[in-house]
Amino acid sequence: MRKLLPLIGTPSGSHPGGRSAMTCRFRCGDACFHEVPNTSSNEYVGDVIAGALSRRSVMRAAAVVTVAAAGAGAVGVAGAPEAQAAPAAQGGPRKPEGARGLRFTPVAPNTADAVTVPEGYRQNVVIRWGEPILRGAPAFDPEKQTAAAQAGQFGYNCDFLALMPLKGERGRQLLVANHEYTDEVLMFRGYDSENPTREQVEIAWAAHGLAVVAVEEDHRSGKLTPVTRHPLNRRLTATSEFRLTGPVAGSDLVKTSADPSGTKVRGTLNNCAGGTTPWGTTLHAEENFNQYFARGSRATDKRYGIGTGTTERKWERFDKRFDLAQEPNEVHRFGYVVELDPYDPDSVPRKRTALGRFKHEAATVRLTHDGRPVVYSGDDERFDYFYKFVGSKRMRPGNSRSAREHNLTLLDEGTLYVAKLTGDSPAIEIDGTGKLPKDGEFDGSGQWIPLATATADGAVSHVEGMTAEEVFVFTRLAGDKVGATKMDRPEDIEPNPVTGKVYVALTNNSNRGVGSNPGADEANPRNANKHGHVLELTERWNRPESTKFAWSLFLVAGDPEDPATYFAGFPKDSVSPISCPDNVAFDAHGNLWISTDGSALGSHDGLFGVATRGSWRGELKQFLTVPRGAETCGPVIQDRRVLVAVQHPGEVDGASVEKPASTWPDGPGRHVRPAVVAVWRADGRDIGV
Repeated sequence: MRKLLPLIGTPSGSHPGGRSAMTCRFRCGDACFHEVPNTSSNEYVGDVIAGALSRRSVMRAAAVVTVAAAGAGAVGVAGAPEAQAAPAAQGGPRKPEGARGLRFTPVAPNTADAVTVPEGYRQNVVIRWGEPILRGAPAFDPEKQTAAAQAGQFGYNCDFLALMPLKGERGRQLLVANHEYTDEVLMFRGYDSENPTREQVEIAWAAHGLAVVAVEEDHRSGKLTPVTRHPLNRRLTATSEFRLTGPVAGSDLVKTSADPSGTKVRGTLNNCAGGTTPWGTTLHAEENFNQYFARGSRATDKRYGIGTGTTERKWERFDKRFDLAQEPNEVHRFGYVVELDPYDPDSVPRKRTALGRFKHEAATVRLTHDGRPVVYSGDDERFDYFYKFVGSKRMRPGNSRSAREHNLTLLDEGTLYVAKLTGDSPAIEIDGTGKLPKDGEFDGSGQWIPLATATADGAVSHVEGMTAEEVFVFTRLAGDKVGATKMDRPEDIEPNPVTGKVYVALTNNSNRGVGSNPGADEANPRNANKHGHVLELTERWNRPESTKFAWSLFLVAGDPEDPATYFAGFPKDSVSPISCPDNVAFDAHGNLWISTDGSALGSHDGLFGVATRGSWRGELKQFLTVPRGAETCGPVIQDRRVLVAVQHPGEVDGASVEKPASTWPDGPGRHVRPAVVAVWRADGRDIGV
């Protein structure tokens, strides 16, 4: 019933999860094959997790829907918004049961070169790489692409997505997207990785960055379509103007020959997940920025995974700022959270240095009881940390000019913290297999350790031996010094808007317990962890500004038939298999939605919903799968629509423009193109009710 599929298109056992070598090469610069940057002796989170599984492992009595039988799915081809959905379970359709918001028949694991959605649901491709969004931008022609054309078109490999309201424009919203990275082998016919041309490099610069584009709903069909040439449409690229704000702005650590003021930056790079703010802006997390910079030589460069040689894309040949031998401080201007005002197309986006510099994955916000912002972010690296920022200024309500100007300063003043977790079981009971300790669960307590505080009058370090500027620029080293807990690639972190609990997606860490690397702990109970897990944090008094929290293991991913897996105590014969949790989001009912990256179960990546409370807590159901070689990114869960970014379709080892591994979304003979997909119920009702 949960038959798993042989791994397609990836060398067995050679890459983390089910990722292809091509994905590792272009997205993160083969980070998992380099020496682990964190060589500190801090406690490993896997040594911490081994106690949280089962005070809550009482079996739920409620009946659940079994996973649907394997079958073909809904193909999101350009002309097929009415494509078929996945077949129902054997014996004919029946009314799905489960938590409110998750009452759909789960999609079966599959390897279809398609976006597969549940029975009774429809989909359409909202916007693809290369579609023109700015006035004057030409139609996409991959054989005649130019940097100027790309700068007016939707960028490549979208990740984070947000849908923002457009007041006064009925049926329209603003879609804001990150364009994380480029895969030149799939973009350019005859691409020579050793000798890229200037035009190819400049096209890649223009394909990175951010996009803002208005979208419009067709109320008859449910489709979303872009509104080209809308006055708020915008592209920001690797060469656009950005501003450094907060405690690092003007520091000698970020001054360059092109910017002696240390306040103006060209571009944003490798924007992964992100978030939205209660005051109407979007946040964009710069993640694997290290891979774009050549010839690193300092210990701080090594701690951030910057190599000593040339880069994959060879950008340093065309702009000296990517060569650290010539511009050593340029790299210190990347690795931040970017704040964008999507309602002001003339505004300069700001890099918020008070949130620290590391491989940010996500930046999600909630307010304290007195209206101050709290921002959560993970550092997506094996054995690195997760953080939160607690602002010191209160948000002003309303959309007046003074309120908006004030709110655009909220992320420049406050305290940056890093997490330290402690398990409640003896280390001897954590054997690396995922076996529960004697107390029957993986859980413990934790504290937020302050690193530095930024104020209007300056900044103060809380880390011995480091100045405040050093803490905010070399945040990883500050975490090392205060003994933060080493995690298994902490990715998206998001608070539940219904319960206030905070969920941390830990994608995987196949290096845990291997060689001289740290072994399993109570927060990471499995060695060679290729499937990942999800932590649930409860901050003291449910106040986001608290410096103490309790934690427990919510999910241990993998094949439910594996005894090391755990689904918050829900019966494992009644859940979908999941591997490599990455981005997370919530629906209005408080259900957690999880997108995956690099499933190691032999099936394609997908989007899953799981109940976080009540009798259905832990019931995990697969909502969709993505095409061959693709990753599921940027989920947006609205009452009547789900949006996902289909990132790097066809990114399979050996693939190229000449030898495509996928024909999605436009069919044979066309370029494979990353795109955004919308899914809705055919009857127009709310998702999963």
